[in-house]
Amino acid sequence: MKLSQLLVSFFLVLFLTACGYKPSTTYVKKELGEKIFVNLIIDLRDPRNTVLIKDAMNELLVHRLDSKLVYDRKLADTIMDLKLSAVSLQVLQDDDSGYNKLYKAVVKIAVDYDNGLNKKSFSVSGDYDFSIDSGTTITDTRRFEAIKSAASEALEDVISTIAVQSFKK
Repeated sequence: MKLSQLLVSFFLVLFLTACGYKPSTTYVKKELGEKIFVNLIIDLRDPRNTVLIKDAMNELLVHRLDSKLVYDRKLADTIMDLKLSAVSLQVLQDDDSGYNKLYKAVVKIAVDYDNGLNKKSFSVSGDYDFSIDSGTTITDTRRFEAIKSAASEALEDVISTIAVQSFKK
């Protein structure tokens, strides 16, 4: 009995260590390098939400990837351009009185990056469902928070998209 448990444990450890699994952040770090310059293309129609995207991207790069942000293009391994492509609010549900009750905030972000070897572009999107009290309207604060949550979800897709693109030559 002990020998069989030992043998199973040995093969389990061998299988898990030999499969070569690496998290996607490993590939993203290799693709982007250590120093990143984030350039924000400001949308004059919605500057408040545009700045929010840069803050969320900076937080993602620093906390999830352990990257260093630089504020001079010449010092960067990678230059990343972010642009807020679209922001929309959609009504999902009305209450019995006909008032809008449930909404969805949808954010689309265009991402371009140049690491010196490759220039790549892609778009990510995120959404966030939220409700309001019956008979009320969406306040600027509630709208801002919904867009912030949708943008954060969209930016989470940046890591996986860059990891997948790092395999494409």
